Amino acid sequence: MNFPEDLLYTKDHEWVRIEGDTAIVGITDFAQSELGDIVFVEVNTVGETIDAEAVFGTVEAVKTVSDLFMPLAGEILEFNEALESNPELVNSDPFGEGWMVKVKMSNPSDASSLLPVAEYKALTGN
Repeated sequence: MNFPEDLLYTKDHEWVRIEGDTAIVGITDFAQSELGDIVFVEVNTVGETIDAEAVFGTVEAVKTVSDLFMPLAGEILEFNEALESNPELVNSDPFGEGWMVKVKMSNPSDASSLLPVAEYKALTGN
């Protein structure tokens, strides 16, 4: 299981990379392994401002569909369009090419509510 040290995490198994006032968001290695083979990622909220913990999309695996929850309030600037034709990138490279959205944070200080890697690892039992 991979837990990059330079990221922040949520209890809903999303990861966040902060770059200035932008947050790049995806699901963790733990989440993708629990879901299994990802077959579809849907995000219809580009251009919308979403509250923290609100649903911003869904990820569909062979056996289940799971909601994606916003880790921080903000405007969704971009969806990773590579996932439309290659949703399996979430499985093969969840922290790289499998990212899901870029978000302009409403309040960058909200990042303090996210989990550092040690707390996230404890949450997952690793």
